[in-house]
Amino acid sequence: MISGAQTSAATSPAGTPGARTRPEPGRRTSGGIFVALEGGDGGGKSTQAALLRDWLGGLGHTVVLTREPGGSPLGVQVRELLLHGDHVAPRAEALLYAADRAHHVATVVRPALERGEVVVTDRYLDSSVAYQGAGRALAAQEIRDLSLWAVEGLLPDLTVLLDVSAATGRERRGDVHDRLESEPDDFHERVRAGFLALAAAEPQRYLVVDASLPPEQVHAAVRERLAELLP
Repeated sequence: MISGAQTSAATSPAGTPGARTRPEPGRRTSGGIFVALEGGDGGGKSTQAALLRDWLGGLGHTVVLTREPGGSPLGVQVRELLLHGDHVAPRAEALLYAADRAHHVATVVRPALERGEVVVTDRYLDSSVAYQGAGRALAAQEIRDLSLWAVEGLLPDLTVLLDVSAATGRERRGDVHDRLESEPDDFHERVRAGFLALAAAEPQRYLVVDASLPPEQVHAAVRERLAELLP
């Protein structure tokens, strides 16, 4: 499956524009291009990020590959706590992701965009809405609002959802699982449903691709959509 969602953008879960605690989504201060790769574990985000880097670099663009958590020195420490540490309470988990995201955007993403570069991130705020909102059964809108506040409303120009079932993701990951990957399949199916709901609500921002397809076929679909946004 390769698609853009068809639901009207009026159903977007974005916060109320102008509210101090809900910055206007998409507010930009630069001319760069911001791409987020999202989806369940085992969807091939790292592979697609590398393919995009090579393609965009061949077109003459300066590309910044980054990830959440772990896209900054502080993020590396947060990543260790979140993915390889002991139990973290769900609300603390959401706050740690938001803190990492605020620092990541301030120190890595915005500076690159202001230089006119292409930023490709492996996960962004929709992962929090899906994992902590849907997966952990916290309030999805509150999780979204928290991240929008943390990043001052910055949304990607394109969010690519690499859609994969929980069973396929687990098979691809093999025997090595971090703290979130080790959650049962029903958790990962809730996460998947959360991502698909976000994509349906914001079709203008999302591209949904069947991540079970061969990597080059997935890349071709992403490349076609991203080409529309490039200078």
